[in-house]
Amino acid sequence: MGKPTSKDLTKRLKRVWEKLADEHLDAFLVTHVPNIRYLTNFEGSSASLLISRTGCNLVTDGRYLTAARELLQSSHGPSYIEVRSVAHSYESTLGDLLVSSNAERLGFESDRMTVQTHIHLSTALERALGSGRSVPELVATSRVVETVRAVKDDYERSTLREAGRLLSMVAVDINRIIESGRQERDVAIEIDTKLRNAGFERPAFDTIVASGPNSALPHAQPGDRVFTEGDIVQLDFGGVLDGYCVDLSRVATIGTPSKVARRLHSAVAAAQEAAIAMVSPGVWASEVDSAARRVLEESGLGEAFTHGTGHGLGLEIHEDPRISKRDSDREHAMAEGSDVLLVPGMVFTVEPGAYEPGQGGVRIEDDVLVTDEGYELLTDVRRDLWVQS
Repeated sequence: MGKPTSKDLTKRLKRVWEKLADEHLDAFLVTHVPNIRYLTNFEGSSASLLISRTGCNLVTDGRYLTAARELLQSSHGPSYIEVRSVAHSYESTLGDLLVSSNAERLGFESDRMTVQTHIHLSTALERALGSGRSVPELVATSRVVETVRAVKDDYERSTLREAGRLLSMVAVDINRIIESGRQERDVAIEIDTKLRNAGFERPAFDTIVASGPNSALPHAQPGDRVFTEGDIVQLDFGGVLDGYCVDLSRVATIGTPSKVARRLHSAVAAAQEAAIAMVSPGVWASEVDSAARRVLEESGLGEAFTHGTGHGLGLEIHEDPRISKRDSDREHAMAEGSDVLLVPGMVFTVEPGAYEPGQGGVRIEDDVLVTDEGYELLTDVRRDLWVQS
């Protein structure tokens, strides 16, 4: 799929500045690595991005300096960025850059920066400025880039479509390897291999293979338990393609499904169908959650649904928007990012579940893109119980 072009990156940066307009900032410091990648295509694990009205500086250490400079010389490198090497520390290097920029108000990612880093940055600014000059005001911002990232551009939509197609193919293949006598851990390893063989860079998270009573644990770790007759087998797996994550859950049974398996699967399948049908521009994320929750409550499984209905997908496996229950007034929920209006370009999972401790659990998950008319399913593989021998 390649990478976003320099033109794509410029549009993203413009959207970030538009989000920051009310803060009247002279500069903005980005420290969350996925946000840096989103704005620059830089793929290293350590960097800071200082954005000002006149230009941008990508600060990184010697491990990534050559790669960063080569990126800028490529067609995928942002034309507005200069690469800077860390001198003594990130904070001291950033302090020097801020002094030369004459910034008076510096925004920073308050939900990403530690208290210690904040102290070090303030100290570095004081040292760089010396006596007699005022230190730039550090202005806390929250989820600015993340909010922009929640609405995917054309490149991202195309990448996630392809990733969803590949993941669906892997799911069909996985259906064939679930059988009595197999061990959870061995199946998880085989799933990870299939993801890589399909073209994914790596699994998007630790693959979940949970059988029997373990399937009642939403994020169970695969162990040495062996599949036996009557087991529910919960499968949750995903892959990373060109940096973008997709996620899928399906349920199998070993032999004839039990009454518990049939009851749980029937209710969860209906809940997912209701939630997906609710997806459309202008709908609140919490309304999608409510649609799924209502079906499970009517089935007597309201208390068995112990998590949100979905999460955003992109450069991180869990990102905005959150598809969850709204526990506060809408204004407060919007402020904290727990409820948003759906708009075209948002991509998220729809994954209701129901879990009965000691017996088993069922979760069915697909990836959805909000379109102008409604939604587009990015994953497409049978959602019935996979009955295996």
